[in-house]
Amino acid sequence: MSSLWTPSGEHPVDRPGGSPGQAGPAPSPPPGPGPGEPGGLGGPGGPGGPEEELTPEQQAAAEEYARQLDAAREQLVSMPAGVVVGQQALQFYELAALHLSQPEPRLDDARTAIDALAAVVNGLGSRLGEAETPLRQALNQLQLAFVEATRAAPAPADDE
Repeated sequence: MSSLWTPSGEHPVDRPGGSPGQAGPAPSPPPGPGPGEPGGLGGPGGPGGPEEELTPEQQAAAEEYARQLDAAREQLVSMPAGVVVGQQALQFYELAALHLSQPEPRLDDARTAIDALAAVVNGLGSRLGEAETPLRQALNQLQLAFVEATRAAPAPADDE
């Protein structure tokens, strides 16, 4: 038995009858209130209290949402982690570029995003797989843009 880390803590994952690399039974939902429990949908303390039940349309929408979540999870699991991490790292690139492109560049914020991208790229390197090369190129572009923005920024005034 192994465990799965989630933001709400670690949860045991039992895959009876499965060999390594084979998917076992579907994981159970994370612990939390269920229907009819305090804080659960339709239960005491839930939205609207115990007398509020889901309409057939709401139930269908909830089931569709659950199907979409399952499909998204399956898609994530089918992709190499390096590719997914690389896609997420592009958010750092976009954030840094946004701060650098302002009429008055926000250099401290850009630096934070650039350092985050550098931490991912340099920390994981070849483990990023096919995402490594374009991420390194993006990091180099941001670093050059940062240097140019720093040179163009007005020098701080001396208060002497």
